[in-house]
Amino acid sequence: MTRAAIQPEMFTWARERAAKEPADLEHRFPKLALWESGEARPTLKQLQAFATAVHVPIGYLFLPAPPVEQLPIPDFRTMDGRGVGRPSPDLLDMLYACQERQGWFKDYARSVRLPVIEQVGSARLGDSPTAVAAAMSEALGFDLAARAACRTWEEALRLFIGGADNLGILVMVSGVVLSNNNRRLDPEEFRGFALADPQAPLVFINGADSKSAQMFTLAHELAHLWLGATAVSNAGAGPIHGHRREEVWCNAVAAELLVPLEALQADLRENEKLEDAVARLTRRYKVSSLVILRRLLDAGWLTQVQFDVAWAIERARLRALAEQGNGGGDFYRTTLARVSRRFARALVESTLEGQTLYRDAFRMLGVAKTETFNHIGQEVGVLV
Repeated sequence: MTRAAIQPEMFTWARERAAKEPADLEHRFPKLALWESGEARPTLKQLQAFATAVHVPIGYLFLPAPPVEQLPIPDFRTMDGRGVGRPSPDLLDMLYACQERQGWFKDYARSVRLPVIEQVGSARLGDSPTAVAAAMSEALGFDLAARAACRTWEEALRLFIGGADNLGILVMVSGVVLSNNNRRLDPEEFRGFALADPQAPLVFINGADSKSAQMFTLAHELAHLWLGATAVSNAGAGPIHGHRREEVWCNAVAAELLVPLEALQADLRENEKLEDAVARLTRRYKVSSLVILRRLLDAGWLTQVQFDVAWAIERARLRALAEQGNGGGDFYRTTLARVSRRFARALVESTLEGQTLYRDAFRMLGVAKTETFNHIGQEVGVLV
């Protein structure tokens, strides 16, 4: 029986890369400890199974030493004011998939002569966040009046995404890697990323984060596109320290876009209880309670000490709610959210016209059956 000659350290590297402990894998690979010590070697079949389990390309395991993996785009993530270390296989695989989709859409956009999107790269770091937020609101059709017509913040988020889609921006939202529900993305590792391009700008939102947090992430990543900047980030709605200037600026733009300070100041009520104010303003602006707390601090309605206490309490409450989980939702709506309606529509059209192979379309859509592909075509109005 053929045994694979793999350097022992490669097994340890692959396991740690996937954030796995030996106990997590020993039931499937009882000889893993021996492989890592060099006392035994796996068969090729066992090696393939191991590579699949730790989400690593099998070719990597034949390298003489572990590779140094870096994100292929600027990494603005921080943890306690320091840069985040090794990216997870989940983040890498999701980023590579989105880069493939963007590359395909760029070629498609050129072939059908889609216009460039003038908003991409239209802002500079020296620009006023208030002015940029106002320009974004107008371009996206996402002002306070439009949000007021929404019954819920989930509806407001769909409106927000729809406005970006209408502008020509691909917005992809997923809480798992591709369509693998066993590979859940970690919001603590990253909340989203932006891939800037004048014809195929793309924003990816970590759908494993709360729906209300996704609203802020979308605004933040769109601000990156207005700068014409590609980056991955994990910044939340709170005031951020230890981040790059670009992250601080994008956060300020996002906060102003979602809750304009001038409008907020007019809505404040003297002597109102904090919990009442937060509940009222979240309904008014269709954003998360954390965004409201941050803007109350910006407006001087809360002191820093009051804000810190309220922020900690609210984050704990939201974490508890998130742990309760939620339902699975509609399969086709979820699939379209994961790849964006604009991308799905273009891909289905191109495939039906014979310009794209069904095999490639299925892979980029994350589907396996022709029936599913056809139903998606119906959902986006390409097929009757």
